[in-house]
Amino acid sequence: MSSPTDRGRRLLPLLPTNHPLGRQAVTCQYRCGNACSHDAPNTSDNAYFGDVVKEVVSRRGMLKAGAVVAAAGAGALAFSGAAAAAPAHADLDLDLDLDLKFGHDRDGLNFEPVQPNTLDALVVPKGYQSDVVIRWGDPVLPDAPAFDFDKQTAAAQAKQFGFNNDFCGLVPLPGWDRWLMVSNHEYTSEEFMFRNWDANNPTEEQVKIAWAAHGLSVVQVERDHRTGKLVPSKDRRKYNRRITLTTKFEMRGPAAGSKHLKTSADASGKVVLGTQNNCAGGVTPWGTILSGEENFNQYFANGGQVADATTKARLARYGMSGGATTRKWERFDKRFDLAQEPNEANRFGWIVEIDPLDPTSTPVKHTALGRFKHEGANVIVARDGRVVAYMGDDERFDYMYKFVTDGCYQKGDSKRAREHNKRLLDSGTLYVAKFTGDSPAAEIDGTGKLPSDGEFDGSGQWIPLAHNDKSFVEGFTADEVYIFTRLAADKVGATKMDRPEDVEPNPRNRRVYAALTNNTDRGKPGKEGATEVAPRLGNKHGQVLELEERRGDNTATTFSWKLLLVCGDPNDPSTYFGGYDKKQVSPISCPDNVAFDSRGNLWISTDGNALKSNDGLFAVPVEGKRRGQVKQFLTVPLGAETCGPVITDDFVLVSVQHPGEIDGASASNPASHWPDGGTSQPRPSVAVVWRKDRRRICG
Repeated sequence: MSSPTDRGRRLLPLLPTNHPLGRQAVTCQYRCGNACSHDAPNTSDNAYFGDVVKEVVSRRGMLKAGAVVAAAGAGALAFSGAAAAAPAHADLDLDLDLDLKFGHDRDGLNFEPVQPNTLDALVVPKGYQSDVVIRWGDPVLPDAPAFDFDKQTAAAQAKQFGFNNDFCGLVPLPGWDRWLMVSNHEYTSEEFMFRNWDANNPTEEQVKIAWAAHGLSVVQVERDHRTGKLVPSKDRRKYNRRITLTTKFEMRGPAAGSKHLKTSADASGKVVLGTQNNCAGGVTPWGTILSGEENFNQYFANGGQVADATTKARLARYGMSGGATTRKWERFDKRFDLAQEPNEANRFGWIVEIDPLDPTSTPVKHTALGRFKHEGANVIVARDGRVVAYMGDDERFDYMYKFVTDGCYQKGDSKRAREHNKRLLDSGTLYVAKFTGDSPAAEIDGTGKLPSDGEFDGSGQWIPLAHNDKSFVEGFTADEVYIFTRLAADKVGATKMDRPEDVEPNPRNRRVYAALTNNTDRGKPGKEGATEVAPRLGNKHGQVLELEERRGDNTATTFSWKLLLVCGDPNDPSTYFGGYDKKQVSPISCPDNVAFDSRGNLWISTDGNALKSNDGLFAVPVEGKRRGQVKQFLTVPLGAETCGPVITDDFVLVSVQHPGEIDGASASNPASHWPDGGTSQPRPSVAVVWRKDRRRICG
């Protein structure tokens, strides 16, 4: 157990790891079932990106800016000297001689960037302060008991804030500075939840605690005008809610009731218990939350024992081909045993919609948006009134998607308008993206060297997969397209991407920004090589894509694109920051979630920093003379991931996921004591950051 002073000095790498990226092996085990240690499930022979270049697209229709990415060299990270230890909520005004000359501009990003570090603290810029809004185990429901780490029960956890919160969204309430804050609880790390955890022999109560720690929390919050911080409201009776792995969900849309969704517990194929591995999400204009079910495959055992060859192949394409699971849930509920219930896995991997304004409502799983490892879904209202949702499938060599509704959005918050809008995602057209580069294939050599036109860019098309009960994919029925979307996208030759995670439209310029986190398998024997949209072999640091629909119409079927950022060490010639001077950018690695402020600046959170620094939150202008100048706004504590950023004019929210989750650590041997300090256990939390002078974040 480390002392506070030791915590202040700790540098990464903390313990040896065989994983190719910055994320610790223990995190990979619990979060995604060690996906990066197994072959990617996409074994399709889609054409290489360079092979499908048919013509050099005219430069006139392309975006007018370059790529924006930042990354830092090891030299900037290995600063010497002991940094002073700080209390859990200290405002760390670190002066670590970061030699960056950041100017001021109309984008409002005038904060002094935080230097990369490995402190066990939330580090914010000078002039800002932070606090914790809510942490794992804090009460959500009115009768929730106080959290006791050593006396946990499933009944208590079902009323408390869940574990490993990821996406965070705010739905405004009437009145002044009051919201419903909705948080995903992506996964459980049992080794950090229970002392002396026995992975081979979990108890039934521990398993049920984990079921209750998954799902979502709805918490009413308000701004304390005396201090400026965001706090849970004292009234927890009207809106506060926990959604867990035993909450009833309704399957809706064209595939609801399909034979592939029916189980012994649900002959209708329309009722599902629970949601799991909820990663990113979005807030709709009608005040609901969209949440993506991502690495659901790791929860299902014995995919390799399924007898039917077709079913077995479909399971394998979704990463289910093994035996027992890490958590051993199949011992306590047969629905997690694919040998007994092969269709149960088909009931996960969807976009779910929650109405926090109606705590009695039944959450929905939307089949029309397809089934894959959804990072999340974010929507924009097109100029003709239809709603467009953008989505990424977070897997190496998988795809980007969008969905265009048949119906149009109705303005207003009347009951009639809301009920209409809550049905919009039931019908429409599902598309997958195909990207084409505008440079000769020989110029994309895998080193990240810019082609002769000075940027990675090109054009693309949205290939329709299905519209309601009509399939556009040969050999697939409509319900097969929706339930086995990956296989349908393979069939039409979609472009293989480097882990497309958060994909969000910018409400200011209507362009779409996608975080492509990394792909260390790119270029390995038998794997696709470099393409213009994925220009580096063994890609450790990822890139950020900027996509512009034809004529700014989000319902269009063609688009232009460019890489805004090619991430990594600014001293590495393979990196690119939208053409901005790389001597004036913060290092950035492994972009994960994206968000926007009221001025349209792009904010990026990271996951698995491969530059040996703590993960963080970064801001970058996408317009003007400072386009591409990445600045680090904060870093999260030791071993943690930065998730769910919410950017408002008055404050920033971040979800601090899995603090202290490093190889060799456990609940019996904690490596972090954030957020409560002392000898406390680390607890995933939502944190708020605001300016001490109470001025706007983008001042």
